[in-house]
Amino acid sequence: MAEQKPSRGLTGALVKLWRGGEYQLKVIGRTEFSEHYLRLHFDSGVLLDECPTHPTMWVRGWFPDGGRSHQRGYTLVNPDPQARTVDIDFAMHDGVATRWAGAARPGDVLEVTVLGSNFRLPNPAPAGYVIVGDTASLPAINSLLEAIDGAPARVFLEAGHAGDRKLPVAGAAEVTWVDRRDSGQALIDAVRAAAFDAGDHFGWVACDNRTTRSVARLLREDFAIPRTAIKAQAYWVA
Repeated sequence: MAEQKPSRGLTGALVKLWRGGEYQLKVIGRTEFSEHYLRLHFDSGVLLDECPTHPTMWVRGWFPDGGRSHQRGYTLVNPDPQARTVDIDFAMHDGVATRWAGAARPGDVLEVTVLGSNFRLPNPAPAGYVIVGDTASLPAINSLLEAIDGAPARVFLEAGHAGDRKLPVAGAAEVTWVDRRDSGQALIDAVRAAAFDAGDHFGWVACDNRTTRSVARLLREDFAIPRTAIKAQAYWVA
């Protein structure tokens, strides 16, 4: 008898209705940057053949937990269509996705859906970028920094652990690390304190839900970045 797949529930039914592309990634290796940050290396199968990548591109991974599979979004890192490989980084905490990742070994398969990731670089290019995130969004930030290829960028990153400050940040951007305190308030304060007239800049924000809302407001009100020149998305719920 064939093994029954874990149920994806209502979320899975909706994603199927929205015609998300279904793919399988096979684990081929792992790199542990620290006890709190893990990179899994995958054979991408036909994913990169059929889905052209873009900066900050993410997929919906389906992580099994008992009889259910739960959806979590993760950025594609180092996509290589010729080699048919791709990486996914995990900021480790107690969650269904990170438990799966921590136990994953070569040969394990992660089912993913491609749906909803559609970011494009602003055109015409802005004078610079103000980028705010944390270790969960660091893979997306790195892909954005690589795509803007040396354009002026001011980056604020929240560190949840002491070793986070040693994580690689792409490009030559000016980076300010801030330890997470008071549910993200320290990061909000640091961004506010650095405000400048950035009306000709582009803002990109991805933190927890509360911090993302607060920082997006700062970019509009304190940095004078137009609402239409801000991409803000909560990557996790505080």
